[in-house]
Amino acid sequence: MKICCGALLGCVNLGFCVMLACVEPAGAAPPEMSGNIKEMMSADEFKAAGLNKLSAEELQRLDAWLQGYRQVTEQAAEKKATARASRTKMDLIVSRVDGTFNGLTGRTIIRLEDGTVWKQANADDRYRARVTDHPAAAVIHGVFGYKMRLEGTQEFYVDPVRNP
Repeated sequence: MKICCGALLGCVNLGFCVMLACVEPAGAAPPEMSGNIKEMMSADEFKAAGLNKLSAEELQRLDAWLQGYRQVTEQAAEKKATARASRTKMDLIVSRVDGTFNGLTGRTIIRLEDGTVWKQANADDRYRARVTDHPAAAVIHGVFGYKMRLEGTQEFYVDPVRNP
């Protein structure tokens, strides 16, 4: 029973140390990761974690696992940052209508020069356009959805048209 508990505690300590090795303090510059846990930890930390009891092969496997874990974590963080940047990009769009704009008719589709396409959200909105040739456009993403403002027209709600 003592052997099993000792082995279990060793695994828990090892897992905890591995977890701590991957966590960086808030606001700190990311340390340069060499992939070698022995170089990343002080001799006292290495010994306290019980890693000195591992064979060279076991240390290599642990280092390889840590490297894979870092890569997966970096890829996930990059994907999350890219998605956030993509959403942030949609918070304010300033462009021009690609072509002429004759006003809102209830089912109006508006194509902007930046490539985005919008459809009128409220079918009851009907506005005439004062400026018809390439009017300036601004789309703002607010709490209640997307609002478009076209040069010479009142603000109105729009929905993005997704390309299939």
